Amino acid sequence: MGAVKKKQVQPGIARWRFVLVAALLCLLALVLVSHLARLQVVPAAERGYRFLQDQGRARTIRTEEIAAYRGSIVDRNGELLAVSTPVHSLWANPKLLRESSSEEISQLAKTLEIKAGKLAARLEKYRNKEFMYLRRHLTPEQAERVLSLDLAGVYSKKEYRRFYPAGEVVAQLLGFTNIDDRGQEGIELAYDSWLSGVPGAQQVVKDLKGRTVQELAIQREAQPGQELRLSIDMRLQYLAYRELKRAVAENGAASGFMVILDTHSGDVLAMANQPSFNPNNRKGVKAAAMRNRALIDQFEPGSTVKPLTVLAALESGRYKPSTQIDTSPGYIRVPGKTLVDPVNYGKLDLTTIITKSSQVGITKIALDLEPNTLRELFYRLGLGEAVGSGFPGETPGILPSRSRWHPIERANFAFGYGLTVNGVQLAQAYSVLANGGLKRPVSLILSGDKPDTDAQRVVEGPLAKDVTAMLETVISRGTGRRAAVEGYRVAGKTGTVHKVGSEGYADNRYRSVFAGFIPADKPRLAAVVVIDDPSHAKYYGGEVAAPVFGAVMSGAMRLLQVPPELKEPAERQLAAQLSERGSKS
Repeated sequence: MGAVKKKQVQPGIARWRFVLVAALLCLLALVLVSHLARLQVVPAAERGYRFLQDQGRARTIRTEEIAAYRGSIVDRNGELLAVSTPVHSLWANPKLLRESSSEEISQLAKTLEIKAGKLAARLEKYRNKEFMYLRRHLTPEQAERVLSLDLAGVYSKKEYRRFYPAGEVVAQLLGFTNIDDRGQEGIELAYDSWLSGVPGAQQVVKDLKGRTVQELAIQREAQPGQELRLSIDMRLQYLAYRELKRAVAENGAASGFMVILDTHSGDVLAMANQPSFNPNNRKGVKAAAMRNRALIDQFEPGSTVKPLTVLAALESGRYKPSTQIDTSPGYIRVPGKTLVDPVNYGKLDLTTIITKSSQVGITKIALDLEPNTLRELFYRLGLGEAVGSGFPGETPGILPSRSRWHPIERANFAFGYGLTVNGVQLAQAYSVLANGGLKRPVSLILSGDKPDTDAQRVVEGPLAKDVTAMLETVISRGTGRRAAVEGYRVAGKTGTVHKVGSEGYADNRYRSVFAGFIPADKPRLAAVVVIDDPSHAKYYGGEVAAPVFGAVMSGAMRLLQVPPELKEPAERQLAAQLSERGSKS
């Protein structure tokens, strides 16, 4: 029998080793769970879940600005003059966009309607930046064509662009905004803080290409700007602009302006300028066309201040409308110059001196008055100080003050030379006459009904009425016949001012002026028309500026529904006033 084989016994794993391995595996699991808990559960742990969440948000969540709507500008009747419309501006991250192929860059430039070389140069210039505008103020359709190219680093943001429905008609008054919708000129600049809104902020989630995939909470609501209501009446503005443009063209003039005031409130109802410009497209516009000449330009008013000289004479108590002045022999010698009338008028009363605009008569009155009498009256009427419109660049004019006045200075001053005014100042002075001696603040902003306490008496009422009656004769039988309006009594004065050249006053360059108000007995509107440097045969204020006043006021009376009335001759009215005043004395 063979030998019996012995059973082989396999060596077993030591129990302690098994326990050790199992413990190590459990400990590893516990360490892993602990680490995960520290990262995702325990908020106070260093570089814990809050840290990781913050890091994640920093890479995906962005805070974007919400553009604020700029307040609208409207006229006194609510007609829109300036409004902001939403547009899209395209921008790029140059670091990302530079990674695109040359074909993609060329396609982007073509869609943007710019040259590929120009775009490439800009990308090179901003290669170390993360922001660069591609094109601004595009329509949604234009922006979508670019975004549809799906290029890395190209994005869109919402902005607003200013639009001016009236275009060139009221451009100089409104001014304009820049590409960032901030006021640069005119009312837009003067009231920029009122019109500008406060941008908001919103959190959004973006992908790796910078595209918005989710909008989160709004951190701050955008606050729109406030509406601004001007005193302008666009019906009168269109009318004034049309007639002014026609007059400047027909007379070959360099420029012109017209301003209309509401005598009851002091509100500016129209302020037209020529030449003008389109604020919606300012490419190639000259700076001269942007100037609001009615407030910024200063000029010598010429004969339009002669009625104010007569008013000073009446205030002195030594003159009456019937006072006779001998203007023979038709000229007067003043040290330094000889002043002449067109003809020898002989003896004239104060009314006829205004009617015929006699230089000799006005000079004799001026030399008879105290030297500073005229200046003091002019200042009371608003000359030599800003009207307080708040318009950027408004000029106060020049009203000289001297301790000693030479005779020629006194004479020149009396008929409108040696001082300068702006158009609104002159209109305000005539508005004082229209209001029976009350001066009201001038305003470009509609402020509702103004209390009578805003009015300041600067001239006695009867004297203002006397001068008003004299001004009516200028229209009825003097140099201002072309300013007449059928069915209404008009008071006004023409002026033809020599312009200053390189060698003093030029003999062949003029500024044609007319100032007046209507209806003369119950004034509603005061206006000034200035046509600068007419180059054709006509240049007198009565020929060039007065017809503009007549045409505009004829339409204005209809628009404002001021009923016509039978006109009483100015001479008869003046005689009645003097008779009534004499019976009371």
